[in-house]
Amino acid sequence: MSLLPQAAAAASAAQAAAQQLGQGVGAAAAHLDTTHLLAVAAALGWASGLRLYAVVFLTGLAGWLGWVPLPEGLHLLQQPAVLWGAGALMLVEFLADKIPWVDSAWDTVHTVIRIPAGAMLAAGALGADAGQWQFLAALMGGTLAATAHVAKATTRAAVNTSPEPFSNIALSLLGDAAVPAFLWLSWQYPLALFVVLAVAIVVALSLTVLLFKFVRGVLRQLQVRFRTQPASR
Repeated sequence: MSLLPQAAAAASAAQAAAQQLGQGVGAAAAHLDTTHLLAVAAALGWASGLRLYAVVFLTGLAGWLGWVPLPEGLHLLQQPAVLWGAGALMLVEFLADKIPWVDSAWDTVHTVIRIPAGAMLAAGALGADAGQWQFLAALMGGTLAATAHVAKATTRAAVNTSPEPFSNIALSLLGDAAVPAFLWLSWQYPLALFVVLAVAIVVALSLTVLLFKFVRGVLRQLQVRFRTQPASR
């Protein structure tokens, strides 16, 4: 029976520590300057175009563990239900992205999901009281998510025309590593994030233009081949 008061005291101490940690995280987030918040918003938008569910899970997990002070607009990501759901979807996306043509189908479906989600996450990084900055962050996040998504989908569609699966898996693993790298960079070195992001945008746009022409050419060749193929009797 003597253990019950000790357990109650330990629970009260843990609850007080959690509240103190939450207050500290909230205070730290309130002191982030606009440049830092814009860097976080840009990273969330760009990374959402690559791996949306990984962005939601990793950001929420980092906030829940107290590693980073999430802005108030992103506190929802710390909720256990969101973490469990995003974690499950992240695992599904991780596996689907390693299978040729399944990854392209997954990208096609998520065209209408990643872009608005990137805009919402970027807006959440600025908070509800940011006014015009929140609106600009939403535009930036949606644009960056669209750019990253189109570049990823086009590149993977072009690589899927190759019979060997290793290049597909290598690109997928590169995308897996890029997401936490962008998120970490936005929190630790926000100015460096803008430099890296500028380079990534130039590369993404170049790949989109070049590979889109390649994919379109392959599709035309397939159409011609099917049209000229003699019908079976």
